This record gives sequence, C-alpha cells and structure tokens, in this order.
Amino acid sequence: MRFIPTKVHGILDYIVGVALIIAPWLFGFASVGGAAVIIPIVLGVGLIVYSLFTKYEWGPFGFIPMPVHLVFDVVASLFLALSPWIFGFADEAMNVWLPHVVVGAAVIVVVIFSQPQPAQVRTREMRV
Repeated sequence: MRFIPTKVHGILDYIVGVALIIAPWLFGFASVGGAAVIIPIVLGVGLIVYSLFTKYEWGPFGFIPMPVHLVFDVVASLFLALSPWIFGFADEAMNVWLPHVVVGAAVIVVVIFSQPQPAQVRTREMRV
C-alpha cells in the first residue's frame, strides 16, 4: 500500500514547499493579505526546513526520522486544509481558500502512500 519511495517523497517535499511559498501570487490572492497569505508561505518555508533535516535521500542534515517527518506533514497539512475556517477566510473567493484545502488534502494522501523508511534503511533492517 505504501508505494511512494522516500526519494520521490523528498522531491515532492521541495516542490510543494516552493509551491506553497509562491501560492498567493500563483493563485492571485496575495492582495487578500492576512492569514490566507501568511499560512502557505510559513508552511512552505517550514516544509523545506524540516525536509533538509530529515533522514532520507534529500535531507543533507538528516536527523529527523522519516516517520516523524510524516507526522509533521500530516499536522501541517491538516492545519493548511482547515485554515480557511480557523482564520475566517473561507468566505473569500474560491481562488483564496481552495488551494489551501486541495494542497492540504493532497499532501495527506501522499503521506498515506509514502514509505516510512528510506530504501537503504529497509534493506539493512531485512539483513539483520
């Protein structure tokens, strides 16, 4: 069931991180300001930072175990998806709140299908 390797998950982490940072301009809601704009930017930067510190193929400073990284992903994604209602911008135009919900839900789906350990760790564990 978990068919997304950590190598692919890592690439997606950096792509989604950058996409979150530029989302307010990409989807045309930067002028709304407030939480609608700040939340994706902060979560995008946060995603890139904790990805840099994750123990997987794309984490040069790896000390965060991949299962912990996946928990961070779920918590941040739930917060992102629910933020339009938490912060009261769900009544704005669809281009303001929908990216938050779609990206949040999509990342949760990716987590569900992501392998919890890099391939070299799984191989070592099988040999022991």
